[in-house]
Amino acid sequence: MSARLASRALALRQPAISTAFRSTRSFQSTARLAQVAEAAPKRPVGAFRGGLLGFLLGSVLAGSGMYYYVMEEYRVSNSLLTQDIYALQSAVQRTEAYVRTLEEKYGKK
Repeated sequence: MSARLASRALALRQPAISTAFRSTRSFQSTARLAQVAEAAPKRPVGAFRGGLLGFLLGSVLAGSGMYYYVMEEYRVSNSLLTQDIYALQSAVQRTEAYVRTLEEKYGKK
């Protein structure tokens, strides 16, 4: 009877986990997994360089696009201003000619 009590006491001390669950649940790593983990080195310097290069490339592209946009707007506004200057010049010449004719007609009597 003491053998029964001893086996019962051992059964109470150990958790009631089946042996099938114990065999499927192992936390061992194989040499193959360890090699895969070592094969991928961390390169924070390369990531920093890539980020910096991407930022500079994006800045240059955005700056050049903005430059061409501003230059096109400048060209358009300059041509409109030139047209307005020519229109003003022709209006002044017509007004001057009209004043001259009025002076000739009524100014010298």
